[in-house]
Amino acid sequence: MAQNSKFTTLFVNYTANIKRYINKIASPDDIDDIIQETFIRTYEADLKEEIKYARSFILKTAKNLALNHVNKWDNKYSDSLDDSADALIGLTSLKFEEQFESKERFLLFCRATEQLSNVVRKTFILKKVYGFSQKEIANYLNLSESTVEKHVAKGLLKCAEYMERIEQNSIPKASTLKNNARSIIK
Repeated sequence: MAQNSKFTTLFVNYTANIKRYINKIASPDDIDDIIQETFIRTYEADLKEEIKYARSFILKTAKNLALNHVNKWDNKYSDSLDDSADALIGLTSLKFEEQFESKERFLLFCRATEQLSNVVRKTFILKKVYGFSQKEIANYLNLSESTVEKHVAKGLLKCAEYMERIEQNSIPKASTLKNNARSIIK
């Protein structure tokens, strides 16, 4: 047991050297973990048999543990959030206003399709929303391909006209804005 306390004292005295050595291999965050693991491994080895060159053994064990730690798969592929913060900036979604406008426009499109006749609506939605080919739509609805083409064109025209009409009515005219501003100021 006296020999083990001698080994422990040697390890404690040599810890600063070990830290400097493995600092070249592993990241500073991992050094304390590697040193603890080094102590455990070398202490267990010393219990089994006497280590003739303790300092060399400790240093070599620390080096191998540091290399193993660096080569671990989970250390290679686990980025911290701090490291990936710049990459996340490019992945952010649209601004709130853009999302709102996009949803408003989609709702307007849905209302526009509701204004279409039943056959034109089915044809238009199968083509524009679900991406069916004219042939598939013709087979599905028992229509000719030219009729499908005409219905899609009619649906596109009617939806575009409806959306344009609604958007023009919802945007206040400059004269209306000036009148509202004048009434507020008075």
